[in-house]
Amino acid sequence: MQITPFQISIADFELDALKTRLKHTRWPDAFDSPPWALGIDLNYLRDLVDYWTGAYDWRNAEAQLNREPQFVAQIGDLAVHFVHRRGIGPKPYPLVITHGWPGSFIEFTDLLPHLCDPASVGADPADAFDVVVPSMPGYGFSERPAKPGMSVYAIAHLWVQLMRGLGYERFGAQGGDLGAAVSIALAANHERHVDGVHLNFLPSSYAPVASDDPSITQEERDFLASKAAFADAEGAYAHMHATKPHTAAVALNDSPAGLAAWIVEKFRAWSDCDGEVERVFSKDQLLTDLSLYWHTQTIGSSMRLYAETRAQPLRFEPGQRVTPPLGFARFPKEISRPPRSWIERVFNVTQFADMPRGGHFAAMEQPALLAEEIRRFFRPLRG
Repeated sequence: MQITPFQISIADFELDALKTRLKHTRWPDAFDSPPWALGIDLNYLRDLVDYWTGAYDWRNAEAQLNREPQFVAQIGDLAVHFVHRRGIGPKPYPLVITHGWPGSFIEFTDLLPHLCDPASVGADPADAFDVVVPSMPGYGFSERPAKPGMSVYAIAHLWVQLMRGLGYERFGAQGGDLGAAVSIALAANHERHVDGVHLNFLPSSYAPVASDDPSITQEERDFLASKAAFADAEGAYAHMHATKPHTAAVALNDSPAGLAAWIVEKFRAWSDCDGEVERVFSKDQLLTDLSLYWHTQTIGSSMRLYAETRAQPLRFEPGQRVTPPLGFARFPKEISRPPRSWIERVFNVTQFADMPRGGHFAAMEQPALLAEEIRRFFRPLRG
């Protein structure tokens, strides 16, 4: 497997072109409704776009990201971008962490010191990890798939090849959002290489039994009802991604303000921010993620993964078991909060924790809390 070092370098003309587009945004009309009730709050978005046009410094963000050891691996006919940060400790344990949508590899920049250099945050250096954070195909600086078939199962297969190419025959996996689906696929199909999996999200497609199965408990019924309520009130984006991603991609790939509206609304709705997105994320954090999608023109290819997941959903046969140990951190403001029993219908759950605070973007919102759960889960699995 060919691996080459990588550094981010967005051309000046791309930065200038972005500012020109932002300055010429055609704003829709406002409507007399409570802020955020019908989607993005236009007053907030105008303020964010003004900051993106003026005070936001991509070059500073780029320099910070380039402090992370980044590479590109040629795996078959696909180029995969990844961060590979080696641990500082007596025997670092290999861990692959997978992001989701609308995130990216930059979600984990605050988490990495807690995992790779635990002594730097007052933790035990014996808990150090060698962390690999790939950008999923069609996201960021990873190559976009040119044909259908790049499902979460195919991505899991890529990750096995990547980890083996880096010298890791056995390793752990962690993920949230779509990254949780990839991590589950690793555990289900590659147990010869995967020691265990830690999740902070359970994919919505996971269905161990039919919703009318008589064995379902009241707690599980309540969970399924909350899932259905979320899908009804908040799930339009996912249905669009899964059914007509190319239609939305035309607009979102052409309008940076539109891209911001599509993504920032999710950062607010899915995080533990009490309705004030900047209580948790700074403008700079939001805009670095948005700029990554914009400059790589990967919003369309990132959304296509929902269609791939619809075509090859994460399903398990009745009675099927996934044997590698699984740990789960359930954050209070996560969009889906499954009971332990629901997960245990398929998985060998050896750790389950209700977290005191945090939401969907746990690695950004509560990196110290998430890191402690990851360290605790993998401690008995280290060789």
